[in-house]
Amino acid sequence: MLNLGITNRVAIVTGSSSGIGYAIAKELLANGAKVVLVARNEARLQKAENRLHKNSKSEVTSISIDITRDHAAQQVINKTLNTFGAPEILVNNAGRAHAGGLMSSTEEDWEQMTAVKLTSMRRMCKAAIPYMQQKSWGRIVNMSSIGGTYPNPKLLISHVLSAAINNLSKSLALEVAPYNILVNSIGVGAIKTDNWKNNMIPFIRSNTPEYATLTDDEILVRVSNECTPVKHPGEPEDIATLAAFLCSARNNFITGDSIEASGGADRFM
Repeated sequence: MLNLGITNRVAIVTGSSSGIGYAIAKELLANGAKVVLVARNEARLQKAENRLHKNSKSEVTSISIDITRDHAAQQVINKTLNTFGAPEILVNNAGRAHAGGLMSSTEEDWEQMTAVKLTSMRRMCKAAIPYMQQKSWGRIVNMSSIGGTYPNPKLLISHVLSAAINNLSKSLALEVAPYNILVNSIGVGAIKTDNWKNNMIPFIRSNTPEYATLTDDEILVRVSNECTPVKHPGEPEDIATLAAFLCSARNNFITGDSIEASGGADRFM
């Protein structure tokens, strides 16, 4: 196994009760990091923490919080400080995709999506970076989408915000580089998660008549064959491996980048 050099490093992963966030937390734990799980759903978050405790002797704790609240970022930092110490790794994964274009979206849609995907990310970075500066070491990974580079009007809000996330990551990377803090974003494509099941697949089924009678799995296979050159969707673990490397001591030079993890696709619906 590649030694990532993050034993006893303190990590925060938002949106980590399931899917990509959970897989990233699991990968960081497997490499010796101490991890704080952050998510809104307390029951699901506790199950995630219990599974990680069961599967690993590594140190993990959690905080159930709505990351969009005004003081949520500082509360997460306080939990981290009181449990493991100063944060050195931050993975901003909270959020979901939102299907639909400009005319079908509401003001509430824009406010909610901006709050969870961009505002909370900005606040978490601002709260964690002073501790990384003190240690002259830090790694930040912000989860984005291939839509930040290849916009799709069927996912307008998500892709506008993904472009903003990529810009934020690049700009922040330049600001904090002198402190040995590296900041990158990952542009994900079609990944088999609850988000796909709960948000993308119903939208595809309702807007594509020939898919109306297909099962969720059949739709995922069909869309993957049509949109993804490798002909299959990604797994959360595929993203977790990349994120863990970017968060590691083995990464000393990659910063300010938006790295695509999409099976070669420039769209996924």
